[in-house]
Amino acid sequence: MKEKEGYTFISGATGGIGRAFSFRCAGEGKLFLTGRSSERLASLRAEILRGYPEAAIEYYACDLTDERARAEMFAYIESLGIRFSRLCNVAGADIQKAFEKYTQQKIVFQCRTNFEAAVSLTKFVLQHRTERLEIVTIGSISAVYPMPYFALYSATKKAEEQFFYALRTELRGGGVNVTVVEPGGVYTRPDVIADIRGQGLWGKLSAKTPAYVAEKSLRAVQKNKRVCRPGFWNKFIAAVPRLVPPGVRMRFIARRWKKLEKDAF
Repeated sequence: MKEKEGYTFISGATGGIGRAFSFRCAGEGKLFLTGRSSERLASLRAEILRGYPEAAIEYYACDLTDERARAEMFAYIESLGIRFSRLCNVAGADIQKAFEKYTQQKIVFQCRTNFEAAVSLTKFVLQHRTERLEIVTIGSISAVYPMPYFALYSATKKAEEQFFYALRTELRGGGVNVTVVEPGGVYTRPDVIADIRGQGLWGKLSAKTPAYVAEKSLRAVQKNKRVCRPGFWNKFIAAVPRLVPPGVRMRFIARRWKKLEKDAF
């Protein structure tokens, strides 16, 4: 059974940040990847194996917002007898627009993707872990304070932050490291890159590459840091604006985000 131990579970593996984690962790030899598209997962597996031919890579396409689909994936993993030494909760939906423009379906989709899925995967991996386990969850600097026109996204990321902060305390001394990562902009999809460029200097200072975020995240969880905010500017954003009254912060954020919309899901 030992050959099935020591896997890294990566959700959202075919996205920009997920791909970076996949390639970064491939050198350690064992990956379990999930995303919405079986074809993209197969392509990613083949691409990784060209660089890491000795890697053991399993994958399963899953709609993480669907409880039944998650259960089917969990049953598949159990049939393989895999035990995990790391979980990378990467999957997320960064929908950005006025709340009045949401549909009921989009509300459910974003809440389940950003919060419910991460919690569900974490519960499963904790039940199928090796002696030591690292849990790294990709949150967002948006969790630091409410963001008009990004309201649901920032709220789900805050919920994610608080859950994993609390879980960290529950699991203390049990061989589990838990780190929440709160990046700013990340150069992933073309629409995201365009948004970063549209923010001018602010966006340039905050944004990092997926590879940078993955590397900083894995270093942080190895050190069992509670939170990792990659880049000096994102640490500044998290700390200094707290001195500004909430109403002033909200108006400033609203002016920045009101004219931007993003919904690629």
